[in-house]
Parts: sequence; structure tokens; C-alpha cells
Amino acid sequence: MSGEGLIADPRGLQRSVGHRRLEALMRRGTELLGCEVAILGGAMSWISERNLVSAISNAGGFGVIACGAMSPELLDTEIAETKTRTTRPFGVNLITMHPQLSELIDVCARHGVGHVVLAGGLPPGGAIERIKASGAKLIAFAPALALAKKLMRSGVDALVIEGMEAGGHIGPVSTSVLAQEILPVVAGDIPVFVAGGIARGEAVAAYLEMGAVGVQLGTRFVCATECIAHPNFKKAFLRASARDAIPSVQIDPRLPVIPVRALKNREMERFAAKQREVADLLDKGDIEMAEAQLQIEHYWAGALRKAVIDGDVEAGSVMAGQSVGMVTREEPVADIIRELVDEAAAALDSRT
Repeated sequence: MSGEGLIADPRGLQRSVGHRRLEALMRRGTELLGCEVAILGGAMSWISERNLVSAISNAGGFGVIACGAMSPELLDTEIAETKTRTTRPFGVNLITMHPQLSELIDVCARHGVGHVVLAGGLPPGGAIERIKASGAKLIAFAPALALAKKLMRSGVDALVIEGMEAGGHIGPVSTSVLAQEILPVVAGDIPVFVAGGIARGEAVAAYLEMGAVGVQLGTRFVCATECIAHPNFKKAFLRASARDAIPSVQIDPRLPVIPVRALKNREMERFAAKQREVADLLDKGDIEMAEAQLQIEHYWAGALRKAVIDGDVEAGSVMAGQSVGMVTREEPVADIIRELVDEAAAALDSRT
């Protein structure tokens, strides 16, 4: 599938002004990523693996492997398997708090991964330099303007600003507010992708017109045909409305627990009990704060696997963004990207 086939219409219909404008607005993003449409797949643990990642890249977007809590050995295998499924560019998302971050960076370098996406705040000393020394482009999450400026000074190549409407770990500010706060200040200096609550092309067009070079979507791709998520997990998405995707509650202010947005179920209630358990260990001096945070992260990874892989959508964590109400059917990745492109082009057409 060529870039002309995505931004234009492969069925032979006339190429609209909107499609041409969309191509121009995305150009900085597509040139940075090396793909045809500047739509990144959000990195979702257990979901953004070899099959979905390669499908997004093969359809003209940009797939991103979710390393999450993977060991270096598992990431090595995942990258290798993704390479057997696509010759198109794809990236790897690494979490800055991962205890083996250095080894994971080495794995990406050995495979010649062209783009590394860092999430979780400022990385430890030397991480940015080592990633860039490997020749990879570095994209980092910036949930606030101050952090965006720090990351820019550190030499990152692009930013993702993600609002609280997103699924999984979230910040405290909405996507629309972050876009208004950050894009006018930094978009002229560095490529910025917008994420969180995006499920239709009209929103894609709006953020591009504000200065973004592309977008990132996660929730919309969960019900892709190529996604390996359990049928029960996908059914939960298809039944849900926006108000069903709620953030977790922080029980103990000492615990640096980043809220998680997921569909309301028994597991969301059990997370409160897990926090109390970890806080009790802190009180007894049995664990340090860093270990407490790691326990929380491992808890979420296990709960998510139970839902995504095993299909237990009550005892597992069904992480979903508020855009889940706009996920109405299971369909191929290529159709999802095509629809987003056509909706965005139509929106841009209407404003010419």
C-alpha cells in the first residue's frame, strides 16, 4: 500500500483538497516516522505485540511494541518476531522506571530499532544519550509543558502529549487543555503527536490544524481483527460507553501511584485493597518506596494479562480510554486507518 493509496483513495475516486491538506499537515510526522500516515499505535501491554504492531505498520501507520514489564530476553524475541511480519518501520515503547532499562536500550540498539518511545517521566542519566547514539529517533511523553521543555533541552526528537481521557496510566489534565497549553509553545520547534480520547478523523484533523504532526490511538485498535486480545476483552469494549472507563483511586498519598483508566469492574475495587497491602509493608519497613512502586506496576501487569489473554474481564483489568464508546465493531487495522484518514480529509474539506 503506497502513501498515495492512503491519503488519496485506492478505489479511484477523485483526490480531494482535504486529502491533500491532510498529507501536508502530517508531513513532518510521516517524515520523522518513515510511514505513510502519522498515526501511532498506542503502546498497550499484552496487546501491542508482534501481530497488532506489524498490522498497523503494514497498513501505513506506525506500530509500537509495548515493552512494559518485559525482560530484555522477551523484548529481543518480540522485536525479532515483529521483523518477520513487516518490513515497515515500527518503534518500541520503554518505561523509564523499568529496573533493566539499560539492557532494554541495548536490545533495541542490537536490532537497529529506528524509534524508541519513552514513557514515565524523565529517564535516568545517560539513557537519552545512549538511545540517540544507537541512531534511533527518540520520542518521549510530556504530560505537562514544563516536562516538555526539559525533554526538548535533553535532545528528544519528538513529543507525545497524552491527556487523561486515555486508557492505562494517565495524567491529571485533559487532551484538549494540554494541546492548547503545549502546541502553541513548542510545535514550531519540535514535532508533537497528540493522544488521549481520539477515535475519529475529525479530532485528528482538529489537532493537526492546531500544530500537531500526528496522533496516537490505542483504544480504537483493541478491536482490530489482528489484535490478539481475548474475545471477552473485545466484547467488553464493544458493550462499554465513555462513562464506563474510570480512573483508579489513590488510597495512600505516600504511594506514588499513577492513576489507571479502565472499565469499571471488580478488579478496580480490588486495587484499593492492593494499595493498602503495599502501604502496610511500607509501614513495617519490609520494603522501600521503589519496591512499593514496582509491586504496584507488577500488579497492574498481571491484572491486565488476566483480562487480555485469559479473558477474565471481572477479575482482570480492562484498561480502556474514554473513546471506548466509539469502538462499535471488530474490523481490520487497514479499515480503521482508512476510515480515520477519510474522516479527517472530509473535515478539512468542509473548512476549505
